Amino acid sequence: MPRSARPLALLAALVLVPGLAACSTTVAMEPARLANDPACASVIARLPESISGQERRWTDAQATGAWGTPASILMTCGLEPPAPSTLPCRTFDGVDWLVDESQAADNRYTLTTFGRSPALQVYLDFDIASSGDVAQALGPLIREYLQPTGSACTAASDTTATPAPSPTP
Repeated sequence: MPRSARPLALLAALVLVPGLAACSTTVAMEPARLANDPACASVIARLPESISGQERRWTDAQATGAWGTPASILMTCGLEPPAPSTLPCRTFDGVDWLVDESQAADNRYTLTTFGRSPALQVYLDFDIASSGDVAQALGPLIREYLQPTGSACTAASDTTATPAPSPTP
């Protein structure tokens, strides 16, 4: 290629790069406040290639994961451990999860680990992926790398009723 044509070829290549980037399968996400926790790095490095038949995709934020096209499972590690909640708390495969069913009419659920630090949260499209598959795929990583805080799911029957005051004569 003649020397004078090189800058034009380089310019043409640079013009094509942004067009190719638009075809990327990267999922845009926001990192959690504690995303730089080494425990999250350990989890992210070992995420499964597929969950509930959905293939893993790249994300653009630290300590996140996504599966499916379009993304039907979104995971974020590095949240503050949640306080006791009135949300349903369920144990799957040795991990306690708070289950936010506020978008259940749209088959969308948010699962947040309970009693682990840092906490991990999964947004799930229940039309495409099952919470059981998510819990089974992520449970071993959560148990191994996210430290227990001592908090655990309890049932209403596990709590001690507060005694009623005695009537005064």
